[in-house]
Amino acid sequence: MPARTYEADVLIIGGGATGSGVMRDLALRGITCLLIDRKDLNAGASGGNHGLLHSGGRYATADAETAAECRREGDILKWLAPECIDDCGGLFVAVEGDDEEFAGAFPEHCRVAGIPCEPLTAAEAREREPDLPEAIMAAYAVPDATIDPFRIVLENVGHAQRLNDSAYLPHTEIEEFEISDGEIRKAVCRDRRSGERVEIRARQFVNASGAWAEKVARLAGCRDVSLLYSKGTLLISNTRVTNGVVNRLRLPDDGDILVPGGTVSLLGTSSVTVEDPDGIAPTIPEVDRILAEGAAMLPVLNETRFVRAFSGVRPLLKAAGSETDGRKANRGFALFDHEDQGLVNFATVAGGKFTTFRLMAEKMGDLIARRLGSAEPCRTAREPLPSGEALRWTEPGAAARDWFRRADPADMILCECEMVARSAVDTIIADAPGAEDHMSLKAIALRSRIGKGACQGAFCSMRVTSYLYDRGVYDSPDGLRLMRDFVKERYKGVRPVLWGAQMPQAELAEILHCGLAGMDLATDADGGDAK
Repeated sequence: MPARTYEADVLIIGGGATGSGVMRDLALRGITCLLIDRKDLNAGASGGNHGLLHSGGRYATADAETAAECRREGDILKWLAPECIDDCGGLFVAVEGDDEEFAGAFPEHCRVAGIPCEPLTAAEAREREPDLPEAIMAAYAVPDATIDPFRIVLENVGHAQRLNDSAYLPHTEIEEFEISDGEIRKAVCRDRRSGERVEIRARQFVNASGAWAEKVARLAGCRDVSLLYSKGTLLISNTRVTNGVVNRLRLPDDGDILVPGGTVSLLGTSSVTVEDPDGIAPTIPEVDRILAEGAAMLPVLNETRFVRAFSGVRPLLKAAGSETDGRKANRGFALFDHEDQGLVNFATVAGGKFTTFRLMAEKMGDLIARRLGSAEPCRTAREPLPSGEALRWTEPGAAARDWFRRADPADMILCECEMVARSAVDTIIADAPGAEDHMSLKAIALRSRIGKGACQGAFCSMRVTSYLYDRGVYDSPDGLRLMRDFVKERYKGVRPVLWGAQMPQAELAEILHCGLAGMDLATDADGGDAK
């Protein structure tokens, strides 16, 4: 069977925040891009983080340069994409047992980094966050915010697609590069679903694959990218615990930050060095430690219901002294032009934070535009990011507001936890980035809030799958397999938090998925149980 072939000015490898940012940056300069990912948008660290839009306060003590960079980029993103951001503010609090000297030095570190920092009394801090403990040694207000990482990536890709012929291909994995005379001639890829060979020719090739950037660089024969993989685990609560972000006023450690995310909160994070970014999952010891540390900052967490845990991998730049400790690694980023490696049309961007993705994309865009002979400047710092009808369903409450506005009794609710109706699913299937290809249940959930409520897909997995069969999106037993894959992924995150009120919820899910749908009778391709 002949390979599928594509051509573009630029091939971008990696569908996270940075890759999507490079796509929009170059499209604004009139350069057409093809964005690919071995899974889907936000499959790596961009979808496995706490959604904090950093004020820079978390890094002010140890790394003033990164802190200042976060503060500047955070301000830009608040102006560019306000629909993606909850400008809720944040607190840094020191509690009993914390280092008073460290806490006392915090305002000066913030001043050096240019971060607004307002001292608060214990009473003022508790007025903002009533669940803080009585014994507060110090408290400071900073301009932290939260960001919807899924929506902003969807908006980056959607805008690039509307600007020119730029396109996105999910589930497309790089296998090799064909190189001659110091240039990559084409990328040889594989469609991970069909097994079909895909060949992509481009004038420039961008490696923005996050934790997989070192591996992709090695495929091109480049040995100059060296990363440390730091796994971080977070817990998701059933409700929003705080009004704003609450940080423990100490050097970054486990369980010292709580970030509101719409109607829920995210507690984290851990830092465990791993050898490989693939196949990670949260563990019960990690969950126990994060909760114990978090409860010292917010005792109410001891009685809070958690519905899920998840893990992501931070791709950190290796430096002396940080080879085994992710907490000590620099949070900055680096651009590799690979010209000293013998290639003139390949470049890698690695490291950094979600908050700094736009800046990372700008630096890469400048390099690629210069190589292509374009004098068009970067416009992403001054041109607001437009949204679209198919891109807004990741926002908490958006589906419910739309459903009530429609007042259409025929528009059946498919996900009761998040009030996602059939009309929202229809819009996503028709117009969301990636809809050009086959849209699985997992892909729809990534582009909406399906499966993100208390039941973690117990009901909506069956309802949405049935609807996709009714619509003809599924027309074979593969639809049931995709449902099983979705449920398995949700259960991987539910299992480490199975205590208290979450236990009967899990029992109900088992009755539905095994007793009714018979999903326990099927097995994975490797012979393992479906759950």
